[in-house]
Amino acid sequence: MNIEVLLFGRLAELLGSERLHLEAVADTDAVCSQLEGLCPALKQLNYQIAVNHMIIHDNQWLTDGMTVALMPPFSGG
Repeated sequence: MNIEVLLFGRLAELLGSERLHLEAVADTDAVCSQLEGLCPALKQLNYQIAVNHMIIHDNQWLTDGMTVALMPPFSGG
């Protein structure tokens, strides 16, 4: 299974890329765990997760070809 991960803002800076591809991740919790393994500083940050352009609030199962986006909090004005 191949999942594309899009990273924005500070998250992209910390991981050194705006786009990653992960294999063998069953759900969004596994994506976060794998990324936190690469960059432990992610554990201290707040961010939202979107799957295929829809923000989620709970763990979601993934299938091949899905896109997961990690986004820092937005501020407006």
